Amino acid sequence: MPSYSRADVAAVVDHTLLKPEATEADVIALVADAVDLGVYAVCVSPTMIATAKSVASPDLHIASVVGFPSGKHVSAIKAQEAALAVAAGADEIDMVIDVGTALSGRMDLVRADVAAVRERLDNAATAAVLKVIVESAALLSLGNEQSLIDACKAAEDAGADFVKTSTGFHPSGGASVRALELMAATVGDRLGVKASGGIRTAADATAMLDAGATRLGLSGTRAVLDGL
Repeated sequence: MPSYSRADVAAVVDHTLLKPEATEADVIALVADAVDLGVYAVCVSPTMIATAKSVASPDLHIASVVGFPSGKHVSAIKAQEAALAVAAGADEIDMVIDVGTALSGRMDLVRADVAAVRERLDNAATAAVLKVIVESAALLSLGNEQSLIDACKAAEDAGADFVKTSTGFHPSGGASVRALELMAATVGDRLGVKASGGIRTAADATAMLDAGATRLGLSGTRAVLDGL
């Protein structure tokens, strides 16, 4: 297995704060922490994008979420939310699919959902990275590996740049080594793979990277990096 330095891991971290009770002061502190830790990006709620952008260093990326956390939003709403996020200063969009639709085998609808957001982003004045949250633990909790594989294929077909494990809000759990292995095998080196949800230690983080993650979503970033 490869060895990871603190700087190696920091360089692929989205330092995340998506708690409903987060305040502007919390987001300002998050950004300061992110700069100190040398991470790749911060990930914040849509209403906090402008605040994060206003205090971020030029090399810190801003990510935000769409259709979060349920994924049950109408596709047109997700697309508009993505457009508004980019207009507010987001560089990256993490959108949630409708997990029930994936479990029902309606991958045509999953594909169309992602494509609606991709199309709106492609028409925006500023290009943005699209990460698609497939809620892998929810799919795997029913022993449904094929649904996870098919959801990743649908996301790729619709123009995603990344597939991502989890919102971190679903009761089924967050990222797992098995999910990462399946996702990485499905999209190969064509898409990025983001592991998020429940990654709290350096051992957790390195296990996800070993399994194929190319980005990590962490809320306890300092504790993870200190473990390295």
